Amino acid sequence: MIVTFRSKALADLWSKGRSARIDAKLHKRILVRLDRLNVVSAPEQMNLPGFDFHALKGFTPIRYTVHVNGPWCVTFEFDSGDAFRVDFEQYH
Repeated sequence: MIVTFRSKALADLWSKGRSARIDAKLHKRILVRLDRLNVVSAPEQMNLPGFDFHALKGFTPIRYTVHVNGPWCVTFEFDSGDAFRVDFEQYH
């Protein structure tokens, strides 16, 4: 389950289904990833075709990422079956 967000814009998109601060063309792709993240019990369950799931190097605790579009990704930390500090960012 998603417990916390780092991005207020992403939290708004998740709770309200819209966010003026995130390109509307990306909303559906982001929500598909957030829906999946909300039901998984382990980060590896995010490893679906098209998600380009992987752990980011150099972060403690480990941060994971799934691709959205172009340089944009949803990043998150995972602990005890829950996602924390979920963010929408360009980390490259």
